[in-house]
Amino acid sequence: MDGRLDLRSVAGANPGAGSGFKRAGIVLGVAGVMAVMVTLVANIVTGNLVNDPHGAITVGKGSAWAFGLTITGFGALKIGIALILMGILVTLWERIGAIKTALPSLMGVGDAGTPVAPGEFESPYGRATVAQDEPDELLIHRMARTLWLPMLAMGAMALLAGFVVSLVWSDRVAGDPLQAAHLSAVAQGLQFAGEGFLLSGVSFLLGTILGSLRKGGAEVQKHLGVPINTLRMPVSAKLFVGLMVAGLMVEIGQLIAYFAVATFDNPVSIASYFAWLGPVREFGLGLLLSGIVLALATIAKALGFQFHRLSEVVVHGS
Repeated sequence: MDGRLDLRSVAGANPGAGSGFKRAGIVLGVAGVMAVMVTLVANIVTGNLVNDPHGAITVGKGSAWAFGLTITGFGALKIGIALILMGILVTLWERIGAIKTALPSLMGVGDAGTPVAPGEFESPYGRATVAQDEPDELLIHRMARTLWLPMLAMGAMALLAGFVVSLVWSDRVAGDPLQAAHLSAVAQGLQFAGEGFLLSGVSFLLGTILGSLRKGGAEVQKHLGVPINTLRMPVSAKLFVGLMVAGLMVEIGQLIAYFAVATFDNPVSIASYFAWLGPVREFGLGLLLSGIVLALATIAKALGFQFHRLSEVVVHGS
């Protein structure tokens, strides 16, 4: 496997053996949930010390490391999702290979050999093209296959770095409140940038699935010798790309802003920036998640189009 993620099975491999991605994703997801549960219990315990004059330092320390562990746990869940999506890609290409083998015997009698003039038509799932040759790969699909791994790697590194900073932040709460505030800014910026990179990696994996559906569908039709019908890029896919880019830019922007806050010496200014940077970073994650929703909707449309096309081939032979 390389960074471009062309996850085709090795010839002769057992399709039922599984790729291991699903199991690894579930294990990592469970670990993420357990980390979040630890912070939940810790925050409940320290919350009882809020009214204790001698417990304020303990609350501050607990809040610092619990924040870092919570966001790291959420990151583990996102990496688990990414691993499961990689397993889906393996399964997708296995199914494409199986269809190539099985479908010729199911095809009806038709005019499959008749040349078809290239053009567009309106399918039940939107505008589509018809041609004799496989369509060129879209730029966004090439980018998705190239960038999924760097995004996940940068996200994981930013999360771990932020978690380490949160531990140092916890240690400085009692002795140096101003330095603790600076470390708080760095930890928050790093960890939410990491969340943004991870969600971008998940988005690129979804884009890779869309590209694989497009390429695999064309390969099957070419293998069968029928005209190649390809769904044009839906509006939902274009919005998905726009929301993903916008969300990632917001997360990079909040990282820069938090790093700037880490240079402030006025506690009032620091508190003021913290007040609006929190909603901004959440807004960025909301944009990325909204894009993922649209990507899933696009995958559903692409699967519907592919099933419709295969039904035509089976019934009419072309």
